[in-house]
Amino acid sequence: MTREQYILATQQNNLQRPENAQLYPVGIYGWRKRCLYFFVLLLLVTMIVNLAMTIWILKVMNFTVDGMGNLRVTKKGIRLEGISEFLLPLYVKEIHSRKDSPLVLQSDRNVTVNARNHMGQLTGQLTVGTEGAVFGHSVETPHIRAEPSQDLRLESPTRSLIMEAPRGVQVSAAAGDFKAACRKELHLQSTEGEIFLNADTIRLGNLPTGSFSSSPSPSNSRQTVYELCVCPNGKLYLSPAGVGSTCQSSSSICLWS
Repeated sequence: MTREQYILATQQNNLQRPENAQLYPVGIYGWRKRCLYFFVLLLLVTMIVNLAMTIWILKVMNFTVDGMGNLRVTKKGIRLEGISEFLLPLYVKEIHSRKDSPLVLQSDRNVTVNARNHMGQLTGQLTVGTEGAVFGHSVETPHIRAEPSQDLRLESPTRSLIMEAPRGVQVSAAAGDFKAACRKELHLQSTEGEIFLNADTIRLGNLPTGSFSSSPSPSNSRQTVYELCVCPNGKLYLSPAGVGSTCQSSSSICLWS
């Protein structure tokens, strides 16, 4: 520092300050400072609580890199292990279980599976309730069976029941009876083969009985033997048995059938 600079600085320090000069403090003081500290502390506590809640949720829901809980995201889709509950409808393309375990769908009420086309229209529906399975449209399956010691019923309350296959349909009851009943007509039709009934006893109930007028039986005797007759239209009826055939194509049963 030169001599002139030193003298100038000394003279400036020796100058007296004016009497009415005021000092203004710079910063936050008083209640504003206390409020700022309170908000900073509140923010810190909120961050700690949020961090603790996030860690707790990750621990409870079992979040991992592959998924969460019983849900695993793989390259082939989504995999559920164990028991899972869905509160809203589930839309999937395919559902299948592992090779060594069954697939169980359980609900407090009915279980409904819908199939829709690309326009959202319903093309098929499966509803499982207490009475069994209800299908909205046709069903294609290689095998239908009931649980052990339970009856299997195929029923169409308001429409027809049709079973068809290109290589035949087999219906068997190994340890019980087979019964086919309908309200109107039951058709057994074979276009290129035969209908074969193989049993120890074949019973046809509620067949109408015709009359044979050429050799009337005595009134005091009871007819116990009948002949099974077929009308030209295929209707069956009974005729009192005689020495020869008592079937008549002009029987009143055939005419009124």
